[in-house]
Amino acid sequence: MQGAVDVLQEGILWLPETCMQRSSWCGVVVVLASVASASGQAPPVKMPPPPSAMATLPAEKLARMNHDLMEVDIEGLHRLYAAHKYTVLDVTRWYLARIARYNGVYRAVQTVDESTALATAKAEDKGGARGPLWGLPIVVKANTAVKGLIDTDGWAGFAQPGHEFIAEKDATVVAKLRAAGAVILGITNMPDFAASDTNRSTAFGRTGNAYDVRFSPGGSSGGTVTVVTSNMAVLGNGTDTGNSIRMPAGTSSVVGLFPTRGLVSIAGIAPLDWLLDNTGPIARDVTDVAIALDVMAGEDPLDFKTAGSAEKRQAGPYTQYLKKDSLKGKRFGVPAFIFTTKGTPLQAETKAMLMRSVEALRAAGATVVLDDELLPDSFLALEQKINTEPYRRDGASQWLGAFGPKEYRTAEEFAKATGKPLPAVFTGEAPSLNAMAAGDMAAGASAPAPAAPGAARGEDRWRHAPPQVALKSDPNAEANYFGPRQAATAAYVEALERWHLDGLVYPSAQMPPPDETLPQGGKLSSGPHSETAWVNGLGMPAIVVPAGFYDTGLPFGLEFSARPWRDGDMIGWAYAYEQATKARRPPVLVESGLLPQK
Repeated sequence: MQGAVDVLQEGILWLPETCMQRSSWCGVVVVLASVASASGQAPPVKMPPPPSAMATLPAEKLARMNHDLMEVDIEGLHRLYAAHKYTVLDVTRWYLARIARYNGVYRAVQTVDESTALATAKAEDKGGARGPLWGLPIVVKANTAVKGLIDTDGWAGFAQPGHEFIAEKDATVVAKLRAAGAVILGITNMPDFAASDTNRSTAFGRTGNAYDVRFSPGGSSGGTVTVVTSNMAVLGNGTDTGNSIRMPAGTSSVVGLFPTRGLVSIAGIAPLDWLLDNTGPIARDVTDVAIALDVMAGEDPLDFKTAGSAEKRQAGPYTQYLKKDSLKGKRFGVPAFIFTTKGTPLQAETKAMLMRSVEALRAAGATVVLDDELLPDSFLALEQKINTEPYRRDGASQWLGAFGPKEYRTAEEFAKATGKPLPAVFTGEAPSLNAMAAGDMAAGASAPAPAAPGAARGEDRWRHAPPQVALKSDPNAEANYFGPRQAATAAYVEALERWHLDGLVYPSAQMPPPDETLPQGGKLSSGPHSETAWVNGLGMPAIVVPAGFYDTGLPFGLEFSARPWRDGDMIGWAYAYEQATKARRPPVLVESGLLPQK
């Protein structure tokens, strides 16, 4: 059975501590299981297993650290540092040990940058300025540029030996996280080009859900949510084009934030669709998300949507909105389309979990409105008139030009260097008729597992792609993009005003995480799916919080959304819900796979 075989076929990259002795980028070691990938192709490189950082911690100290660091948050970790109980080096080694111990099963981390992480930790222990994330071990998603590391974007083509996409500078958010004192442990796995609702990539294989490795953690930020919920890092970043921070956060009992588009820069993040893409923090609690958002937010000349955000945003710090009574007197609505959409129907067990969450909101002092006229299916139809398809190559070209390696900073240079074109799912261009006939949708790799209609905007979106043009110079940009976006935003705000609502609440996915060892509808699983891509079209803020568990033991997530630039208020609601319900519980991890190694 294809899905069952796929469980143990992932790989990881490990940069050993010996790299600290070298002045230039140290070659990446890749560890791979021997089972072929879902596409029938093995990931590109095989090398020996990584060293275990566990050996650097004495058993007695390790036991104390297990007690003190499991589920630790930013403030708790800083208290431990202030009491001189642990050094940053101690804590970094503890998290590296967690990765070494469990990553062989869950395969959430592609690249472990042990050398740089330990060097950073040692430097921070020597003193100097302490930012809000000082001494905090974090991870970064594989489409977000980290200087000196392979930015695979989940695709084997960017990991080709001799032609790796090695970033020469950090993405804007990564630079901000570093400046705040974060210790970057490594890069998390993701599906090719972020174009899937599951977390299976041609570069490194499949990531398993931390609560049951057979099940999907969702995509495309499934690697980050698995790391964070498993206590392999304190927090990480995700990216989101149709649900990819929020839906995976729900599958893994963590908090995932989609900020108002323009509050955080996406410069340096490989685009799936740059006019829908966003990035935000993923953490185990709302407080850590609020602290991270203060670090990540800010205007950036490399991202035109951030212009003027300093005046539009609510005043920081975002922790000032964290009040346990934030839900009292607030009014929320559940969009009617959640119950009626035919795109991704709401499954019965998910509806039951949603209604439990509604009751929890009411118990916390909020009013929740359910009305058939509150944002019906016609709202989704209006939002889907926002046409970003003609501008996808524009976003890809900007990213390559600003962050690509010297070998290729255009699509043409990539094709010349590697002998293969960039795939259409990345550039937005339809492939040649010959390629379509051969089924070669991804230039040598199988097409990504399709997302839900709302998230992927069509299973074969790149088969019929329109001519690609630059947004700035396109005379049809107002008719294609800006006008429909404004109209859909007005409809959203009008609905909130009509029902006197502060925001909306709804499930982060329309179904539980699927078992990927079994076919779903006769096919390899590509879910779970959601009906939340409208958030990306409008750029509204949204946040997912843990909201309980299905009878199977798998997590359910509740999503809040708000008016534009009301991120602080929304974070406050999420915090109040978190404190009222205390729904999160960590997963119990296993150290060996459920299927035999081959």
